[in-house]
Amino acid sequence: MNARFQLPIDDPRYPAHLRFTPEPPKVLYGIGDPSCLVPGIAVIGARNATPYGLSAAALFAGWAADAGYLVISGGAVGCDQAAHFAARDAGATTVAVLGCGADVDYPSNAVSLLADIRRTGVVVSELPWGAPPQRWAFRRRNRIIAGLSAGVLVVEASLPSGTFSTADYALDAGREVLAVPGSVFAPECAGSNRLIRQGATPVTDASEFALELERLLGRPRSEVTTEHPSPLVEGGSDIASALIANPMRPDDIARAFGLDIVAVARRLGVLESQGRIARYPDGRYGVAKVTSSDGARKRTIREDSDG
Repeated sequence: MNARFQLPIDDPRYPAHLRFTPEPPKVLYGIGDPSCLVPGIAVIGARNATPYGLSAAALFAGWAADAGYLVISGGAVGCDQAAHFAARDAGATTVAVLGCGADVDYPSNAVSLLADIRRTGVVVSELPWGAPPQRWAFRRRNRIIAGLSAGVLVVEASLPSGTFSTADYALDAGREVLAVPGSVFAPECAGSNRLIRQGATPVTDASEFALELERLLGRPRSEVTTEHPSPLVEGGSDIASALIANPMRPDDIARAFGLDIVAVARRLGVLESQGRIARYPDGRYGVAKVTSSDGARKRTIREDSDG
């Protein structure tokens, strides 16, 4: 379905779970099927995401989608898009909430993704048709992401981070906040780690996530296994496992493992050729950009500043 709709707040099709949140939009503009706007799980995170954040977003969004839960996010570059791609690749419904008109393709790299979501799920906004993206609108739309969800999972966030506004809106709306912990050495994970310290529920694997989703949204509509290993750690060596936790430069790896730099370079070359690690623009090596809940579907998400 790819039809436009406008739902005033008194329209019976307006999502009831959004209506009774602080500052609900007076009108919800959308393209797609408004019946998709049932309570779901929001999966959000950093725009300038690391491969760890992208993989975590895809792992948990993919599992939720496989289990039949609705996945909600903001369509932004990074973790948001990783979550949408994982839900779409699972053949499940996903909802994108934009900080521009629901008919506007933004960010620029999301044209095909948004087209798919409009056809199989729904894209919504509180802004009228054709409204251009504006910085203030992205923070404001976060309250809609929170309001449409039963819970918000933060997969990666640095300090400071706009992701915190979604967590704040979720708490204001009486929604659960969950977070994926990250390395204490990675500044990209400092925000999500702080959320856990402040009381967010930690989510460390699919089994934990399954229990939280069942508590928030009821039993899964599809039976899926949560026993398969994460694609991040399957078959990992000591060096590969260390880089998953904390991306490092070759000289740092050599010092940490007591190896000479030539041996480290050779091992990095092997791991990189296997697709298990990748070299980052700043010279560090870390987990490769795997964005699938079962390791079978892989997609590289561009890391740019759109959205």
